[in-house]
Amino acid sequence: MKKLFEVYCFECSNYFKSKSYMISTLLICVLAIVSISLPGLLSGRSSGGDGSKKEDKNAIAETMAICDPEGLISDDLIHSYGKAEIKRMNSEDEVKSAVQSENADAGFVIRSDHEYDYYVFNQTMGADNNELFSELMSTAAKTKYCKDNNLNYDELIKLDQKNIVCHENVLGKDSRTNYWYSYILVILVFFVIIMYGMMIATSVANEKSNRTVEILVTSTTSTSLLFGKVLAGATAILFQLGLIFASLLGAYSLNRENLGGMLDIVLDIPADVLVTFAIFGLGGFLIYAFMYGALGALVSKIEDLNKSAGTAQMLVMIIYFLVLFQMMEPDGIIMKVLSFLPVSSYSAMFIRIAMGSVATWEIIIAAVILYASVIGMGFVAAKIFRNSTLRYGNPIKLTNALKGLRSKE
Repeated sequence: MKKLFEVYCFECSNYFKSKSYMISTLLICVLAIVSISLPGLLSGRSSGGDGSKKEDKNAIAETMAICDPEGLISDDLIHSYGKAEIKRMNSEDEVKSAVQSENADAGFVIRSDHEYDYYVFNQTMGADNNELFSELMSTAAKTKYCKDNNLNYDELIKLDQKNIVCHENVLGKDSRTNYWYSYILVILVFFVIIMYGMMIATSVANEKSNRTVEILVTSTTSTSLLFGKVLAGATAILFQLGLIFASLLGAYSLNRENLGGMLDIVLDIPADVLVTFAIFGLGGFLIYAFMYGALGALVSKIEDLNKSAGTAQMLVMIIYFLVLFQMMEPDGIIMKVLSFLPVSSYSAMFIRIAMGSVATWEIIIAAVILYASVIGMGFVAAKIFRNSTLRYGNPIKLTNALKGLRSKE
């Protein structure tokens, strides 16, 4: 245990003394703070004195050529949608001529109370004059209908705009609300496993490549060496992610009012969901970290590492896509199976807890299986590491390394 603690402290010091690790952590924290604070500040500056945004109603064309034989649309109705210079035309040809000569930004020929032709010379990105005029036509048609049938238009509009209030009460879990933060956390743990797993594999391969491992194994055991590396990597992850999340949540809490609470659906994560994510996420990282450490010991040169680590990479990606494709059915048979497998429970069980229905005994059994597998994988990886320490040359095949586990020392 003493040797394990010494290796752990040494590896942790390497992480925290690494300029690249500390600089990247600080840069991500700063980026998180700026990305949250800047939209809030810009939103605050663009708001009126009472905090409400001023509505821009000048989106309609500045100059309009209109041929309206039946007088369906009045100038006052058009001006209610925005300031525009209105040019009344007697024929469709006059409208076309006005648009082609660029005396009008847009032309409209009204065929009936529900049909019109729209003319524009150069269509620009984001132009929506036809959509605005369609809305204007709809208003005119409603006005005409009310006039023809002796109806009160104002009362009709009030009824049309009547707000229907729905008081939704979710007695269980709201999968629609929980979907987005579940999706983000699944992606997060995927990238953590890939990134830090490769860092551990690279560290092991580097020490074997420069023969540092030959000195290390004389002063400590291979089990202590590998366990120390993996636990130090887990500590570095917790520190980095904790700092990033603290920066993100702190910046959002200060700018929540300016942002209108737009990220509540993503960042408002229940405490019990976060705890289960931490338990299963940490277990998932550890089992793959030991796997990456063992695969890193199979090579003697760094350039062979990607080929050796491909097994773990492929397994992580298969699990990742399986879980994502099954997120809409958290209580399906596939998710239930994946939630008990130690290589996939880190994300599948979390999804079931956040979005589906899962019994407490299922969570306990899945956690026991996961951490028992972590310990088992740790000792298997340590033995592979020990058997591969002094074997140089071509990369060792994983099948040969597993066969070597049966041999007596």
